[in-house]
Amino acid sequence: MGWTDAYNYLRNGAAKLAGNEAPRTDTDLPLGARIGSVVGIQQSPLLRAVSNGSLIALPDADDTRIVAVSQIRLKQSGGLYRYYLETGDRDDKEKFLQVYQNASGEVSEVMYCSQLARVIPETAEDQDAYTGRAGAGLGDRSYTLWREQLADLGLDLELAFGTRDGVDYWRDAGDPEVAYVPPFTGTETRLDDAMGNTGLRQEMYFMPYVRELRSGGHEYLLITTEIIHSVNGDHGKRGIHVDFVIGIPVEQQRIVIQ
Repeated sequence: MGWTDAYNYLRNGAAKLAGNEAPRTDTDLPLGARIGSVVGIQQSPLLRAVSNGSLIALPDADDTRIVAVSQIRLKQSGGLYRYYLETGDRDDKEKFLQVYQNASGEVSEVMYCSQLARVIPETAEDQDAYTGRAGAGLGDRSYTLWREQLADLGLDLELAFGTRDGVDYWRDAGDPEVAYVPPFTGTETRLDDAMGNTGLRQEMYFMPYVRELRSGGHEYLLITTEIIHSVNGDHGKRGIHVDFVIGIPVEQQRIVIQ
C-alpha cells in the first residue's frame, strides 16, 4: 500500500475534526494497524536497553491496544506515523510506536517510544529556543540531559548516569560538524476513534538526538515542540508544550499487530 492511502485516511479524519463530513475507512495503515488493534512487542531489546542505561519506560501490562493513530507530515519523502498505546492526555505519559515508511511504501524503521518529560516554555525566549527561531536551541549539535532535571520523576538514574551529572546526545540530522541545523517542521493529525470524531491537530518543531548505550545499541531522544491548534475540532483549545521522548529501535519482526 502507498503512504498516500494512509494520508487520505488521516486527512478524512481531519476533515471530520474540522466539522466537515468525509468518508472514512480505518484501514491501510503501515503494519496493518487500526485503532483498537492488539499490539505484541517482544521486550528483549527494550530490557537489554534498560540494563545498559536507557531511560526508556517499558510497556505496562495494559499497554496492549492502539488507542490512537497519527500521521506526522514533515517536509521529507515517505510517511511518519505514531500508534499510541497511551496518549498522555490524562495522568499517564505517552507511549507509542513510531513507524517510518519510505517513499517506496516500505516500512524502514520502527521505534518504541515513551515520554520522559513535558515542559511548558513560558517566555518568548524559551519558545524561540525550543522552536529554533533564534538560530540556536532546538537543532544545536548536541543536547545534554542533566540528572537534576529528572530527579523528581521517580526514575532509577544510577544505570543511566552512574557518577555523571549529565548524559550527552548528538543531533541525528544534518552535517555533524555544523553547529546548528533548523529543526524539522510539520503537523500532526491524531485520531482517537475510528470515525475521526475525536483527536487533535498540532504544529510541530522536531529534532532527533541519539547516544550510544554501553552495549553499543542506540537510544534516541526526540525533542518536539508542539503547538496545539484544535482538540476534538474545538479551535479554542490551544496550547504549547515541549515533549522529551525516549526511543529504542525495534526490529519489525519483533512486533505483531492484530
